[in-house]
Amino acid sequence: MKKNYILLFIMSISIGFAQIPTGYYNTATGSGYTLKTQLYNIIKNHNDQGYAALWTLYTDSAFRDNYYENDGSLLDMYSEKPAGPDNYQYTTTSQQCGNYSGEGICYNREHLVPQSYFDNYAVDPMKNDAFHVVPSDGYVNGQRNNLPFGRVSTATYTSTNTSKKGDNLNSGYSAGYSGTVFEPIDEFKGDIARSFFYFATRYENIMSNFYNTTNGSTTQAKAMFDGSNNKVFSDTFLNILITWHLSDPVSTREMAINNRVYQHQGNRNPYIDHPEYVCQIWPTQCAALASNTFAKLEEISVYPNPTNDNKINIESEITLDEIQLINLNGQLIQVVQKPEFTNNTYSLDNLPQGFYLLRLSSENQSVIKKIIVN
Repeated sequence: MKKNYILLFIMSISIGFAQIPTGYYNTATGSGYTLKTQLYNIIKNHNDQGYAALWTLYTDSAFRDNYYENDGSLLDMYSEKPAGPDNYQYTTTSQQCGNYSGEGICYNREHLVPQSYFDNYAVDPMKNDAFHVVPSDGYVNGQRNNLPFGRVSTATYTSTNTSKKGDNLNSGYSAGYSGTVFEPIDEFKGDIARSFFYFATRYENIMSNFYNTTNGSTTQAKAMFDGSNNKVFSDTFLNILITWHLSDPVSTREMAINNRVYQHQGNRNPYIDHPEYVCQIWPTQCAALASNTFAKLEEISVYPNPTNDNKINIESEITLDEIQLINLNGQLIQVVQKPEFTNNTYSLDNLPQGFYLLRLSSENQSVIKKIIVN
């Protein structure tokens, strides 16, 4: 769950937006792919500082843990555990990779859009762009390799903070792809999505090169892209990225990085400054995600209702992210995160007598069901 420092978040919004240069987005007046091209013209031609400069950039406070343990260690999305102490920390530049045989040995520079995508086209400035090249534990980076990001069904590898690798869950918002993917924890899914939207915009003029075929089928390494300069992403991965963007809002950490990278290379990530741009550029996909999920939520069956044995069953064909049981005073009585269904059914037992609201959430959408326990 995104950080719950509400007051700090509100204050940081005003600080973050105050640092957007006056008039920076004045020419971003269109919609759809026209807006994306306008943003491309704003952020292109940034000042490439080179690959080695990233090491120095990572020592800046914007890339340090000032949000969880608040200890100034390097904040790595694959090892950070928001709800508790991390298994290991990187505190000095001597811990740069290096060889590694497991987690916690060294950190390196990970290309969220893998370098293998563009090695044969134009390495600079993409190789050095701090908006998509991030500090990462070397071993976990190696596990991710050049895999697309997605929604893992059964993990074959899990990092210490539960980032994982495995076959993509070919259903719900991630339907349409069953190959191997890498899934970060919920806390950083929006961060990664906005990095991809930035990349698709900053390098719009060459995105048609980010597509390759082998024997007529898309290779796994470039499965996220559709070979166009406008839409850029395949249907499956655009749905994944939009869902992650909507369900994990912009954080204070992202704002700090946006401001620092602007100082470093002279351009900004528009989707951190203006998250609404995503659904203005890809409105059809945003609307379809919202309507499809909501329609399926409406179809969920809750029975027996009323119930006479202090138990209700929830029957759903879609994966639920959360179940909340709320009494008439607005008090949260019970919360179930990522409930595990058996034969599409999940049961809530030992319910006190009363009238309740049952909130069922999936993919940034929710529906309320009224239930009575006699």
